[in-house]
Amino acid sequence: MAGQGVHRREILRILGTAAAAASFPGFSKWGFACGHVGNATLHIKPPEYRPQFFSPSEYAMIERLSEIIIPSDQTPGAKEAGVAEFIDFMIAHDPEKQYPFRTGLVWLNSHSERLHGKRFLELTPAQQLSVLEPLGFKDKARRGEELGRKFFASMREYTVTGFYTSEIGFKELGNPALKFYSESPECPHKGDPEHLHLPQTKS
Repeated sequence: MAGQGVHRREILRILGTAAAAASFPGFSKWGFACGHVGNATLHIKPPEYRPQFFSPSEYAMIERLSEIIIPSDQTPGAKEAGVAEFIDFMIAHDPEKQYPFRTGLVWLNSHSERLHGKRFLELTPAQQLSVLEPLGFKDKARRGEELGRKFFASMREYTVTGFYTSEIGFKELGNPALKFYSESPECPHKGDPEHLHLPQTKS
């Protein structure tokens, strides 16, 4: 289920969403894309993340779902970026989302048992994809799975937001304007007449 992207015009919106998590010291992998600038303490991370809201089994499902949505192919994915940590933190601080997420996970396990006789994490990767594809693609949607589709849409939104606001995901956007510099880079258009009035950079 790769290919879940984000338009660059949405960057400011998702950065604002993730900024609330930037100062939390408990992340072991996830780090806010802008969090390291001028704040070295954010480089000190605990060896393991301790879920703030989800139970261990629920958190394992969140990890697996985020990994399926943004897998590790030729580039790092949700697992390397610690997206599950971000999702857990955000849900822990948003009471309105807690019940829908917990209910969604319960539904997914029950649905997996109806289809394959096992809970979601006990399924093979191929079986997991067969369960999720009707939830994620309109042309494969099935009647009676509305709750699952709504949950998976929220899960995908949080995964994409968590990934592209992380240090790893932010780099994947590939926009030179989003790079961080220790000092202002030199103007690449030295010969432009309109730039001749600008002061020269100090060597």
